[in-house]
Amino acid sequence: MNKKLCLTVLMVAFALGTFAQKRTTQLTLYKQFKPSTITLSNGRTIKQSLTNVFLKNSSLVYMNGDNAMEANMENIAKVEFDDRTFYNVNNQLAYIVDSVGYNIIYRIDIFDLEAYNQQIRNNVNITAIPSFTGDMISTSSTDLNNEGDYKLPLFPHFYFLYNGELIKAHEREISRRLPKKDKEVNRKYRTVIEMKGFSWTNNESLSQLLRAITVKE
Repeated sequence: MNKKLCLTVLMVAFALGTFAQKRTTQLTLYKQFKPSTITLSNGRTIKQSLTNVFLKNSSLVYMNGDNAMEANMENIAKVEFDDRTFYNVNNQLAYIVDSVGYNIIYRIDIFDLEAYNQQIRNNVNITAIPSFTGDMISTSSTDLNNEGDYKLPLFPHFYFLYNGELIKAHEREISRRLPKKDKEVNRKYRTVIEMKGFSWTNNESLSQLLRAITVKE
């Protein structure tokens, strides 16, 4: 246990945040660890038999004996599972929601501990442990045992790769990067975000927005 990051979550009643899409009793995306192919930032690929996505910060974790090891995301470029491919976006594992040409929407699902801490008195006790260096992946050791009787709010975070620039999906961030001289693109942008039901945390809304602001060549 001296090499584990112990997570103990004590649950009390709280109102779910308005931006939380769903809640989970798991600390990882998949219930069971499973195989993946990891592409490192230097282009090298590594096959790991037991891997997962840690929802605390959307990082890669893998089993090393009895320990779940959290990878240093600075060394990770891409992780391919059987059902989904994740890309490193701001050192978090993100998957593609939609793409039009070279423009892409990335989504990252995490539970936001900072927001969570504002709503409950006791949340997570973390015991710091020294770093461990594995096969070209610097890691820290993590205990991912689930409590099973608590629920954490999951928050979606979106990024646009728009005209070669990575942008957080936010009204101000997107609007100031639209082509200034293209009045039609700016008009379409305003039309979409002012539509009833549009949401900055919804896949379909953002897909519609991406298609509206992508200039077809």
